Amino acid sequence: MILKGFREKSNKKYFNKMLANRKVSNTSKPIESLGVILNIDEVSNIEAIKSMSKFLNIRPNSFKIIAYSEAEQVEAMEFPCYSPKDIGWGGKIKNIELDMFLKTKFDALISYYFTDNLDLKVLTAAANADFKIGVLQEEQRLNDLIINVNPEAIEVFKKELLKYLSILKRI
Repeated sequence: MILKGFREKSNKKYFNKMLANRKVSNTSKPIESLGVILNIDEVSNIEAIKSMSKFLNIRPNSFKIIAYSEAEQVEAMEFPCYSPKDIGWGGKIKNIELDMFLKTKFDALISYYFTDNLDLKVLTAAANADFKIGVLQEEQRLNDLIINVNPEAIEVFKKELLKYLSILKRI
């Protein structure tokens, strides 16, 4: 129990350091690659998330999804799923696939989670993306664009995302 508190404090310090050192890109080049971080415990319509690449005209090989779950064991999925055990002290990533996802350069990253979870925020902060889009409003330094929607309103999120990316000339 005490070690969990120390781990959380260590990750919070790493998270704040990542946000302080973040360089916001001000380019308006079109989005050609897209990454998605989602909390699988909160999303019931996975197909709507997977169809986001077609909706935004992103090539399938330039679209990657990772899922996060509080549960240690998650049923097999089409995309990788991670848990708190994959994130160590100081934001250290223990899983090679997760580390490769975070190091992959994306034009945009969508963080689709609604709970204030430090592990998810660490993953979002560590991701290598020019433009970060999210739905979580508690930490406004984390995302460049925040779209406030109901957790089950994925279609509404996609329509609003398309509208704002059009306004920003990113698609």
